[in-house]
Amino acid sequence: MNQIGNLWNTFARKYPKASQWIREGGLFVIVSNVITVFKYLLLTFLPAAFAFLGSRDFGFPGIDLTLFGISFKWYIIGYGADQGGIAYFTAYMIAMVIGEVINFFIQRSFVFRSKGNILKQGMWYVLAFCVVTCVVNSINCIWVAVAGYFVPAWLYNIGTTVLNGGVSMVVFFVVNKIIFPQGEPQKA
Repeated sequence: MNQIGNLWNTFARKYPKASQWIREGGLFVIVSNVITVFKYLLLTFLPAAFAFLGSRDFGFPGIDLTLFGISFKWYIIGYGADQGGIAYFTAYMIAMVIGEVINFFIQRSFVFRSKGNILKQGMWYVLAFCVVTCVVNSINCIWVAVAGYFVPAWLYNIGTTVLNGGVSMVVFFVVNKIIFPQGEPQKA
């Protein structure tokens, strides 16, 4: 094990920028995957907690579509009644928000070692989260509608979390590299 540590330290001294990208990228993927599993678990069990809300259509814009013989409403944000409607959307958003709040603090402090303005970083992160959520939800809305006819909920929830996690990982790595500069903030 010491030999691996020595190899890494030699590489890091020789190529500091490359070693930083490898360390951050590796840790980012590990943390993101752990958070994705956590979101999956929440999304598997949380919809039952919101069943009292009913499964009426909820979202925007609610355009009628038919794909593979399955008719459903397409939303940029939200879900149709057949996909769980407001109850599923509420559970989905709670799972995503809890996961991203945890992810924000771990990525900021542990992975990117940033000590920048947390309020400014948080606002950029929320903006990125909103954009990613709309893009992913507009795709996921189709996935949930179609997959729901062919596979059980636990299985399409895996697809939901992998889609959300995969797109989020790619976008958020770039966003995090920008908003989480390593070290102390520069003084003006």
